[in-house]
Amino acid sequence: MSYPEKRTLSRQRLLRLAGMALVGVTGSSILAACGDPTATTPAAAITTKAGEAMTTKAGEAMAATTTAAAMAPLPTKIRFGVGPLQATPADSKKTYEPFFKYLAEKLGIPNYELVATTDWAGISVALANEQVDLAWMGPWGYVLANNDSGVTPLATVKYDSKPIYHAIIVARPGLEIKTFPDDAKGLKMSFADLGSTSGWLIPTFWFKSKGIDPKTYFQYSEGATHAANEIAVANSQSDLATDFDRNRNAMIESGKLEKDGTKIVWTSDPLPNDAIAVRKGFDPELAKKIQGILLAITEEQSKAFMPNHYNGFVAATHKDYLAIEAAGVAVGRLKQK
Repeated sequence: MSYPEKRTLSRQRLLRLAGMALVGVTGSSILAACGDPTATTPAAAITTKAGEAMTTKAGEAMAATTTAAAMAPLPTKIRFGVGPLQATPADSKKTYEPFFKYLAEKLGIPNYELVATTDWAGISVALANEQVDLAWMGPWGYVLANNDSGVTPLATVKYDSKPIYHAIIVARPGLEIKTFPDDAKGLKMSFADLGSTSGWLIPTFWFKSKGIDPKTYFQYSEGATHAANEIAVANSQSDLATDFDRNRNAMIESGKLEKDGTKIVWTSDPLPNDAIAVRKGFDPELAKKIQGILLAITEEQSKAFMPNHYNGFVAATHKDYLAIEAAGVAVGRLKQK
């Protein structure tokens, strides 16, 4: 089975699980786009010279407007945002600034600003208030922002050449867990920020699909960063914690976590990777140009300005994140559309 087929099957599986969890909620209708039924009469039907003049002037005005839009000057500044993808906002900014610098240079925009937030809610609010134009967002963070203010995805990042990653739950190395979650009941469990896909949404959704409320099944806490979760488990401050495979790999490679400092006891189905998204009202032509720049990045080029293992992008639409949206509805954080 090819990778695209696996990705489609994984998305369908998540959607089926979400549907099972949504008892009593009806599915939303799919609206088909329709053409305009009120076609205008032929120009020949306008017989007066005045009418002909009006038609000509209207056409000239429309052409002028289209040309002006196509030749609209680039903004002198663009504002970027990145969520809590590293241990601190300073770490996130340091890690992702080379990528945003490259993007600004390719766009030909002389000035840019990069904001790094401590949680995903901060990015969502900044996009809604037009304080940020474009952001690198986790899947759930993107879905929340889309629901809140109509943010649009342009691309999904590739990690080791694939646009997917996994949520994980880690445990203390010496902890005896043969069957999860049965052998973990009553243990200390740390979940991440409520805006985190892998640290909160997907584990919550998975437990719910098993008829388990993690808040009562474990000695539960939430709100930690992914890095803090790994360190808490490694230092025996928590028995279990949520994380994602990319973060654990990065911490091990950077020496912040010993390879055997924690062990993985649960892994999710494949999830769509982070989105590059623009705020509502962003210039569509500029958005199209940005998407083209992202899709043109080769694996070799990515080594110069992208974090380790990130090596390009694939085009994205909201459809690619429907499974995440369905999980959000299933756990009660979003309303069914």
